[in-house]
Amino acid sequence: MMSIDNWRLYAIAIFSSFFLSFGLTPLIRKIALAMGWVDRPSSPIKTHKVTTPVVGGIALFAAYAITLIFLRLWTKFPTGTLHSLRSLLIGASLIFACGIFDDINKPKGLDYRVKFLIEFVAASIVLLNGIRIRFISPAYLASFLTVLWIVGITNALNIIDIMDGLCASQAAIAAMGFLLISLPSEQLYVNFASAALAGAAIGFLPWNFSQKRKIFMGDSGSLVLGFLLACVSLGTRYSDINPAGVYAPILILLVPMYDTFFVMILRLINGKSPFMGSKDHFALRLEKMGYSRIQVVLIAAAFSGFLGFCGFLATQLHLLGAIILYGILTVPVLYLSRTLARVVIYDD
Repeated sequence: MMSIDNWRLYAIAIFSSFFLSFGLTPLIRKIALAMGWVDRPSSPIKTHKVTTPVVGGIALFAAYAITLIFLRLWTKFPTGTLHSLRSLLIGASLIFACGIFDDINKPKGLDYRVKFLIEFVAASIVLLNGIRIRFISPAYLASFLTVLWIVGITNALNIIDIMDGLCASQAAIAAMGFLLISLPSEQLYVNFASAALAGAAIGFLPWNFSQKRKIFMGDSGSLVLGFLLACVSLGTRYSDINPAGVYAPILILLVPMYDTFFVMILRLINGKSPFMGSKDHFALRLEKMGYSRIQVVLIAAAFSGFLGFCGFLATQLHLLGAIILYGILTVPVLYLSRTLARVVIYDD
């Protein structure tokens, strides 16, 4: 049974991270403008029209890290929790360094192969510190899939960052989903990490939506959010009631995962590299169908929230019920894919 003290600590993690992110973001924006750390609409695949500061990830990561360090100094974490949170911060710091280098050196940035290498190293760090897939054997296969999962989700959040508020809202909802599932089991590192991550993402949203003081999170934000979500998804138990519960993270992270596969498949079909940018994301197709950008973000958030709840249900139902739930959800996803694929997107 979760203690009242832990409830308070999780609430402190959410609100402290929120206020730090909200307060630091306009300061980072001023520094970015002074230093010229901006993203210019210099290519056809850019969806923004004006030059915009692009290192909001500094505020996100700082809010997250400061919150966890503060809680560490204020609270005596169990050894296992402290070990896991330390490895998360080390791996996330490496991802952050990769992202910030890419952000401040736009439009050239880092080669995607260098990014993948750094992401592989960061994923290996948390793997060696015990954050891994545990329901698959042999161990070498579980290790390979762990690294693949972390690198994949890291890039999925980066890929979906093509519209104001989309990436941050998805990250916040997913983090709250993992927190909800992990609460009963008291997996403390997941709870603290998820709470701090949700608060940081929510605190960033008002500035990302702002018209007069807009700032993008950049790769330093989206890559870190994806990395942290991938790691916290590996830290809690999903199969106490049924073995199919282990697939709940797929539902919680389905929106960014869906966009990644949707975009890559369409690019391959059209003879394009899956690693090159284009305007074929589901969000841009919804916009082409007549929805405003805020409507697209809200629709995606609603779907993510619903899928997160379904992920929670999948861990609570008996095996047959969980299998039926997964099967039912497959139908609208396939229908949506067929509908969106018919929307014509031009790159000019």
